[in-house]
Amino acid sequence: MAVPKRKTTPSKRDMRRANHDKVTPVQVVACPNCGEAALPHRACGACGFYKGRKAKAVKAATT
Repeated sequence: MAVPKRKTTPSKRDMRRANHDKVTPVQVVACPNCGEAALPHRACGACGFYKGRKAKAVKAATT
């Protein structure tokens, strides 16, 4: 059975663990229909359009 010859230093151990926990930021694009921020490859939450057509119904905002 393989056994480490030397103790792994805390620096090396932490560098190895740091790569596993990286979080990528959420990508946001502008909706071509209304200009609101929307997630890519999903219908716009503000207007409901996706790929130039109405994909879902959206409730009108009451102000």
